[in-house]
Amino acid sequence: MRNAFIQSLLKIASQDGRVMLITGDLGYLVVEEFMEKFPDRFLNAGVAEQNLLGLATGLAEAGFIPFVYSITPFITLRPFEFIRNGPVYHNLPVRIVGIGQGVEYGMNGLSHYALEDIGVLRTQPGLTIIAPADDAQAKNAIEQTYHHPGPIYFRLSKEKTTIPELLGNFTLGEAQQIGNGRDFVIVSTGAITTEAVKAAQTLSDWGINGTILVVASLAPAPEKNIVNVLAGVNHVFTLEAHYITGGVGSLVAEIIAENGLPVRLTRFGFTHLLNKTVGSAASICAENGLSGDKLAARIQKVLQNA
Repeated sequence: MRNAFIQSLLKIASQDGRVMLITGDLGYLVVEEFMEKFPDRFLNAGVAEQNLLGLATGLAEAGFIPFVYSITPFITLRPFEFIRNGPVYHNLPVRIVGIGQGVEYGMNGLSHYALEDIGVLRTQPGLTIIAPADDAQAKNAIEQTYHHPGPIYFRLSKEKTTIPELLGNFTLGEAQQIGNGRDFVIVSTGAITTEAVKAAQTLSDWGINGTILVVASLAPAPEKNIVNVLAGVNHVFTLEAHYITGGVGSLVAEIIAENGLPVRLTRFGFTHLLNKTVGSAASICAENGLSGDKLAARIQKVLQNA
């Protein structure tokens, strides 16, 4: 998804001289092409993310559209106050690009895990939050929204991800539907949606047919889509590479409660502190029941016990 991002950025930068890229002294082997093609619109702010956001706020106030790029927890949690007091407070077109969803930096440990970012940033009114499920959707999301007047947070995977059924579709404020089974619904966000697709296929092989609702636009939330898909369904599951508090699980719970929907909710995500966990993202997800096969078994068990 990183390469899809940079290719989209190159495209829009060639069409709009306001587009800039600022990094926190990382992203190399990804950002060089932009740096070489637009040297006057590339800045390295160093390992100083608060300054990076302050710089981006000033550039946005001056008429530029700065994309600030770093590993997800570094670009969201470390400078959170600067995000709130800068682009959010002043409604400026700063584009915050976080690389690495969930435990994708699995060998680096908890400091590099992105497990709270959506929950923290969802508190900010006016901040658009986009978490694409695959490369094609990321490309379309960036190109469709880069001229949006307010701030945007893009939560991107560092891996190449493809979900053919999604067709790259993206519309701000809407969700995308895969399948139309009524035995269950999985509401998923981000690249971990690939595991939802695997789980749904396994369940289909077992004669249990469901629907996946892909929520790439977390804010504004696709409330109408979620309400419509959940109508008449007995059980909905949410899936995210995030703690189950604050992310898409909490979003769906809020929509169910506020609309009085008679549907049971089970949230799948990370539930405990991973302070002693390192390894590949695949192994950590499997250990926490978030791989496609583990999800299928967990969903089957819940439905059998309902």
